[in-house]
Amino acid sequence: MTASSGAAADASNVTAGLDVITLGTAAGPAIRSGAPGIATAIVIDGLHYLVDFGLGCTRQAHDAGLRGRDLRAAFITHLHSDHVGELPAYLLWNWGAPVDGFTDDVPIHGPGPRTGAMIEHVLAAFDEDISIRIVDEGRPDLRRIVRPVDIVLPADAAGAGPEATPAMRPFEIHRDERVTVTAILVQHPPVFPSFAFRFDTRYGSVVISGDTTECANVATLAAGADLLVHEAVDLAYFASGDFSAEFLNHQQISHTTPAGVGRVATAAGVGHVVLSHLAGVATDAQWAAGVAAEFAGPVTVAQPGQRFVPGRVAASS
Repeated sequence: MTASSGAAADASNVTAGLDVITLGTAAGPAIRSGAPGIATAIVIDGLHYLVDFGLGCTRQAHDAGLRGRDLRAAFITHLHSDHVGELPAYLLWNWGAPVDGFTDDVPIHGPGPRTGAMIEHVLAAFDEDISIRIVDEGRPDLRRIVRPVDIVLPADAAGAGPEATPAMRPFEIHRDERVTVTAILVQHPPVFPSFAFRFDTRYGSVVISGDTTECANVATLAAGADLLVHEAVDLAYFASGDFSAEFLNHQQISHTTPAGVGRVATAAGVGHVVLSHLAGVATDAQWAAGVAAEFAGPVTVAQPGQRFVPGRVAASS
């Protein structure tokens, strides 16, 4: 696995292959660092797939060389505002030929049954702007292009809820000629459902944990993956600050410590751990040391705009 940093990683340099770009790395919605909010791009043969729409993702995607015309699908891990807050801006800034945007079907997969309702309301809120630009700028109808896909839980998720995440098998939610995407439930109370996603390509595999406490389902999903992009929380920061008992409890039961990330990565046998969605304030060395205490492989604390290339390349089919 190799990584390169820089906020302006240019996707135009990508031809064949798999890249992962950590567009934004901050948890939210509080702004505690200069990093943009959580968003990750999976780039396959120059076309891309987005996971979550945190604060600043629209400009980050543009600065990384990603254009709407090359978006093939998007995925939402859960409906907390720091993961979906910039979805409206992203759609409006990346739609139609005048902005080098998408002009055809764009599926957006997210937790059912509310993802579809959220996107319907977003499009309704900007109905006047959309209608004007269809006529004034010759754009296609955004309302007919964006296609929300509510992720439906499989039968082996019976009994699942905010406080209970049963062991289950990953299940397929998207497939095209470049990638198969599977999902699994993770535990992020009180939000339900909340998902992790896995992207399997002929070049390698990537898992995005979403927001979760230390969860065996993430290890199940990530088994043998080349790259695990996992959230992390610095509990010492919240314990020493002026935070309510309820807020501290949320951090403890809904997020994963760096050591917990290491245990998950070891159980899964992943090739490389990348920490993103960093909640709290710690140094890169502190974040990485916690993971390294439980995981012997390489660990990187992601920077905004950083690009990761899986080291294992499968034979071309």
